[in-house]
Amino acid sequence: MYIRLKNKNFSKKVNDFLEKNKIKYFFALDGENIKYAILYIPNDFQEENFKEIEDLIEITEIKSAYKFVSREFKKSDTIIDIKGHLIGGNNFMFMAGPCSVENKEMLSNIAKEVKKGGAVVLRGGAYKPRTSPYDFQGLGEIALKYLREVADKNDMLVVTEAMDVENLDLVCTYSDIIQIGARNMQNFSLLKKLGKVNKPILLKRGLSATINEFLLSAEYIIAHGNREVILCERGIRTFETMTRNTLDINAIALIKELSHLPIIIDASHGTGKRSLVEPVTLAGIFAGANGAMVEVHENPDCALSDGPQSLDFKLFEKLARNIKKSLIFRKELD
Repeated sequence: MYIRLKNKNFSKKVNDFLEKNKIKYFFALDGENIKYAILYIPNDFQEENFKEIEDLIEITEIKSAYKFVSREFKKSDTIIDIKGHLIGGNNFMFMAGPCSVENKEMLSNIAKEVKKGGAVVLRGGAYKPRTSPYDFQGLGEIALKYLREVADKNDMLVVTEAMDVENLDLVCTYSDIIQIGARNMQNFSLLKKLGKVNKPILLKRGLSATINEFLLSAEYIIAHGNREVILCERGIRTFETMTRNTLDINAIALIKELSHLPIIIDASHGTGKRSLVEPVTLAGIFAGANGAMVEVHENPDCALSDGPQSLDFKLFEKLARNIKKSLIFRKELD
């Protein structure tokens, strides 16, 4: 269950009551510091004892394992405002850019093209988690500086990945949205630290994560204080080998039912094939996605990472055009 504090403060009386009854709790903030607490009730506790503090709290039972993430907790869609750009509800956010930042000139060329296509967020990897230790690992801080400079020049936001607790503060310095990759979806030390970050978090689904596990990872972040979480369906590993991953379109529609958080689709990683990025992205839009992320490169066949799933400028232009048409049609369906 959860409680809402009527007077906006976690009073000593409430705290003493919970400690006396050995009730464990987690906090989250809502609005102007109105605190909510998730309570873990001991088996021998009698709920009628809450009468001691009924003048200070409102009590609601939440059956979902993920409490703050659930629509039981918040029925309306969460809308996140990032420097005037909205995501969530009926707002759609388009993110595009290279898999890895290779050099400033290339990044500038890509940013200009994706901006023309309607992207408001420039994506790009500065630190790259690679399966092989011999593959390109990213340029590090210099890539972060390039991202910030190029994005500012093109009036765009920056999303880039933080790989661990150690480089989180540095990534926060340069980015507007902190991406947490699939391999880190259950890095619980990192998730807890993200709860203290004053920036939106883009949380990607893990390689073999169930929807329940995915939402519980988001719960970690919110339970530790950061309510601005954007979910990303980027495909899961199945027995199918003809695509890099199996993009779970079902998950988008289902998560929209289960959670109030915005969710975007990443068909680049979800398919691993540039020919599939457009149709699968559009499928995600009609499943209810609040945004899309795609990888774009000026010469994909020469990219230092993920070339086969990166769009060239011509394919990106076509995708961007059809996304705009799809959003208009989706609105008519609503």
